[in-house]
Amino acid sequence: MANKLRDERTDYLFKAILQLENIDECYSFFEDLCTVSEIKEMAKRLTAAKMLNDNFIYSEIAEQTGLSTATISRVNRCLKYGNDGYSTVLERLSKQHK
Repeated sequence: MANKLRDERTDYLFKAILQLENIDECYSFFEDLCTVSEIKEMAKRLTAAKMLNDNFIYSEIAEQTGLSTATISRVNRCLKYGNDGYSTVLERLSKQHK
C-alpha cells in the first residue's frame, strides 16, 4: 500500500506532520487541513484499533465509536496484515502512559 501512496506530495505532507511539536499544533494544522468529520473519522479508527488490540468485540466497538462493522473489519485487517502503522503508534502511546 505504501508504494501506491508514496509520491513527492505525500512525502511533503508527512514531513509537515513530523514538524508538529505538541497537541495544540496538531489541532491547528489538522483543523486547517481536514474537515471536522475527517478528523473525527480518523480518531474513531484509531480508537477502534486500540479497542481491537484490547480484545473488544466488534459490537462493542461499533456501539462506542459509531463505526460500521465493515470499517472495524478494515481496521482489524490493517492490524493483522497491514504495514504495522497502527501497531507502531499504539505501542508508542502505550509506553507513554506507563
